[in-house]
Amino acid sequence: MKTKRLIIATLLGVIFGFVCFGFASGGPNEISTLLAINIILGRTLIGVAIGISRFPMKHWSLHGLIMGLVFSLPPAFGAITGPENPEFNHTMMFVSTIVMGMIYGFLIELITSVLFKAKN
Repeated sequence: MKTKRLIIATLLGVIFGFVCFGFASGGPNEISTLLAINIILGRTLIGVAIGISRFPMKHWSLHGLIMGLVFSLPPAFGAITGPENPEFNHTMMFVSTIVMGMIYGFLIELITSVLFKAKN
């Protein structure tokens, strides 16, 4: 295992977890503590998965997108079980959770592989 890659990707996951929490709490409704922890740990999990993954991909960007997709599916399904919000319905919540997970996965992989040169 490449420790440098794991540490960088995990720290980036934590950072993007707080970024995601900031976006989620920017609306008029208050975010519960459990949801805040879920958001932060979910993005951290993407970072850990990218850090330990050894799946051979043709390009680093594809690896980040796929890992973001895979690890955003459970929270996306969890998001649609909550109460319906007229401003942000279940479908929008499901899609945005997956898309943002893919974006965070891409960014974590970009910074880890390109900026810090911690290759897979």
